[in-house]
Amino acid sequence: MATRVHMEALSPTMEEGRLVKWTKHEGDAVKSGDTLAEVETDKAVMELVARADGQLLKVMVPEGTTVPVGNIVAWIGKPGEKVDGAGSQESGAGAPKPAAAAAAPAAKALAPAPAPAPVPVAAVSDATRVKASPLAKRIAKEAGVDLKLVQGSGPGGRVIKRDVEGAPAPSPAAPVAAPAPRPTPDARRTGVPYEDVPLTQIRKTIAKRLAASIGPIPHFFLTTEIDMERAAEAREALNQQLGEAGGKISFNDIIIKAVALALVQHRACNAWFQEDHIRYWNEVHIGMAVAIEDGLITPVIRNADLKNLREIGAESRELAGRARTRRLKPEEYTGATFSVSNLGMFDIDQFTAVINPPEAGIVAIGSIVPKPVPEGGGDRLVVRRRLRVTMSCDHRVIDGATGAAFLRTLKQMLENPLAMLL
Repeated sequence: MATRVHMEALSPTMEEGRLVKWTKHEGDAVKSGDTLAEVETDKAVMELVARADGQLLKVMVPEGTTVPVGNIVAWIGKPGEKVDGAGSQESGAGAPKPAAAAAAPAAKALAPAPAPAPVPVAAVSDATRVKASPLAKRIAKEAGVDLKLVQGSGPGGRVIKRDVEGAPAPSPAAPVAAPAPRPTPDARRTGVPYEDVPLTQIRKTIAKRLAASIGPIPHFFLTTEIDMERAAEAREALNQQLGEAGGKISFNDIIIKAVALALVQHRACNAWFQEDHIRYWNEVHIGMAVAIEDGLITPVIRNADLKNLREIGAESRELAGRARTRRLKPEEYTGATFSVSNLGMFDIDQFTAVINPPEAGIVAIGSIVPKPVPEGGGDRLVVRRRLRVTMSCDHRVIDGATGAAFLRTLKQMLENPLAMLL
């Protein structure tokens, strides 16, 4: 019996996936574990693998199509084994097996239908009841076909499988067959007043997560300004010691390390809000916000408090690179206990970040800029490199004094990097 290939949930929050590319084609031999296709989820491009040995008998979904999780996208079976285009297996010359009825036409509902042709109306004695086989009813329901508009060819005018498959389906909205084009830099020159660009999978997820965060979560914000002169000097000395082959330590690496160590001292901020309890973490996993072409993703530096700056730097560069090519695995972008969002490289002085639930906090990092500050009791001004940090807190977990104490510790560590060694 042929095996159905379903659109699998390839990430914890995935509800649908866009089939980017088939890596196997109809007629190809496949083994369990082989990659069949590349699928764009709400977070990354993942591999859809075969769950059976055999031959790829039929591809049900063209490249570029968005498919709900659970829908059938292909069939695997023995060479020559028959499967119909609607996803119901045929047993040769006989009637279709009832067990295959669940494989209703996913692709038929996804593909644009031709213009409807006139369909004879079935003559039935009761307009609210149509005589149809169970299989025909199931296929009609899943394909969106109105059985009252289908002429039955079975005994006594009974609607059977082939009648439903021959009926025109309602014209659905045309699917997105390819990635949506990016808006042109200067729309005024196109002669078109506006451009509608369909949401990508990651944009849909961002929209849902933001609505689940900024609305229900009672945010409050705390801002402090940090003298980064000593941290800058320490970074310069470390990079000089590492040399060209050792990799460079960035300010972001230093901030991630300082945040992780501050969370060890302030466990109340290293927490998740759950429906009926608060989970206080003994481990520190820092989410690092990374901008990608059509959204934002947060790779996780696990056990960041236990890693040195060189390890954090290497791991953050590796994760950021794969995030931008949409190659992160689910375990690499889930499970953060606290997050860091840094827009300093974009010359942003200060901003507020939205909490990523179920986390209870996130710090927003601005630019490090030279500023005149008073010195020697205010008698004279000196130029120092300064950084503004804003912490977003979930008030259900973190109180004002709790967040302020965390920021004070973070400030002490960054203003005196030797404090990280204590």
